[in-house]
Amino acid sequence: MELYLKKRRWKILLFLIAILIGTASLYYTNWLVNKVSVEERKSVALWAEATNRLAQPDNGSNNDMDFLLRIIESNTDIPIILTDSARNIIDYSNINFHETRREQVLERKLRKMIREHEPIKIVVSNTETQYLYYRDSKILQNLKYFPLAQFGVISLFIMVSYLAFSSSRKAEQNQVWVGMSKETAHQLGTPISSLMAWIELLKMQGVKPDLIREFEKDITRLEKITERFSKIGSAPELISTDLKPVILSTVSYLEGRTSKRVKFITEIDMTIPFTAPHNPALFSWVIENLCKNAVDAIENEGTITLRLSENSHTIALDISDTGKGIPKSNHKTIFEPGYTTKKRGWGLGLSLAKRIIENYHQGKIFIKQSEPGKGTTFRITFPKT
Repeated sequence: MELYLKKRRWKILLFLIAILIGTASLYYTNWLVNKVSVEERKSVALWAEATNRLAQPDNGSNNDMDFLLRIIESNTDIPIILTDSARNIIDYSNINFHETRREQVLERKLRKMIREHEPIKIVVSNTETQYLYYRDSKILQNLKYFPLAQFGVISLFIMVSYLAFSSSRKAEQNQVWVGMSKETAHQLGTPISSLMAWIELLKMQGVKPDLIREFEKDITRLEKITERFSKIGSAPELISTDLKPVILSTVSYLEGRTSKRVKFITEIDMTIPFTAPHNPALFSWVIENLCKNAVDAIENEGTITLRLSENSHTIALDISDTGKGIPKSNHKTIFEPGYTTKKRGWGLGLSLAKRIIENYHQGKIFIKQSEPGKGTTFRITFPKT
């Protein structure tokens, strides 16, 4: 539990640092954008003021009008629309649209310009007056969205960094787990061979057959454990057979090695073949792990119930106990490596169970129901063949 909490604190710290960096960057960018926006607004206002003065009747010489036209034509950034006194559009500039939508776009832009700025009145003659409508420059309009774009880029960067970090950490964990599993299987091989030789010697010395059978059961058990560890890290062979024999044999083994205060109940319809692709050794390991956790959760007397059910797509195994239950806040974290409430252990059991079911069997394992003080139900689902 302490190891898991340390890892979680580091994740939270790194996340807070990333948020702090992103916030500082956004704050500076927003300040810079505001400064540039102020300058750009001054430029637009200056352009509008110059155009307005040149368009006044007192400045209506041919030279001034030619200069006014050059100012209007040289503008490549400020959207403008020129209309007559009845607001019929005469000309426009710096407005993009598809030719089929020309009228709709221009009308919409004109309405926005009317709301944003007073038009510049251009007296062409005693009988003709035109109006020049305009909006903020394209640079100024784009600057409004720049902080949002930067926020999106920073968020994307944080997300990609987190995914890369998480993938790297998982890959490292996989390598450690595979190495530990292979080494454990290798180390178990020698004492198992030695024990088998000792049993043969005991047989020759006339030791009671019942005692020999118990020794052989435990050696068989060790061989099965060695097989389980040897399969971690490589794709196991999946056999499409009935799940019942694996469940019943695992329960039978656990019953003889569990306190009598814990009762095992199997609610399985023996007439139905619950067939699904699975690896018997690894599936048995998962059942054993969940049942041992259930035994630990039962503080006095209690029951562990295994139920098999099916629908048109999946087969489900529910393992229920009458133990102390699991808080809802921990329903997902219990499957993470390092999480454990026990004083002893590495907190890898449920994490391995999840890996075996979901990575190797394409199934699902999750807490179906849990209530503090009343018990927990884990569900394992397999896709049907």
